Amino acid sequence: MDNRLTAEDRKKQLVKIGLMMLRDQPIHELSIDAIAGQAGISRSLLFHYFPSKRDYYVAVISAAGRRLLRVTKPDEDLPPEEALREMLVQFVAFISRRRTAYISFVRGAAGGDDYAVEVYDDTRIGLSRRVLTFLGTPEVADNRTSAEYLRVHAWLSYAEDLAIEWSGQPEDKQTMTADELIDHSIEALHVLRKL
Repeated sequence: MDNRLTAEDRKKQLVKIGLMMLRDQPIHELSIDAIAGQAGISRSLLFHYFPSKRDYYVAVISAAGRRLLRVTKPDEDLPPEEALREMLVQFVAFISRRRTAYISFVRGAAGGDDYAVEVYDDTRIGLSRRVLTFLGTPEVADNRTSAEYLRVHAWLSYAEDLAIEWSGQPEDKQTMTADELIDHSIEALHVLRKL
């Protein structure tokens, strides 16, 4: 491995390694020694780029949150209802592919790890704003105390938990397909908005 990377390239490399390892283990279990070893550098050099373990974890989990927002962004030319569906298709696929890491992300936030809570909240706010735009109410996106915003935010938790539980079932035991799960989630959103 080339040890003469620029500082920015080295930081990107280290975050990328962390993201790959995050697929199989929770953020707080990532081994700094293993990450440095995979990058071909010493542990102390890793801490030259990230002053603390926490700083490194924040960089990795922030990159994971940005990745989720990026991969769930539908084609801007789609009509709103199709865009909502496409976002959910990608959201469910993301959770299914990275279930262990995603659960770590959610539980890290639920467990009160400050950095995980902040990244999770920022990611959820971004997704909520996107859904509100699809629903034709983008003006509500910045009013996090409005009833409409709160309903969409809560609905995302429902859709997320449904996808986590569904993706953890053996395929032969799943009681619905991914398409049915997405249809159900969209129907639940529309019902919730009428309450």
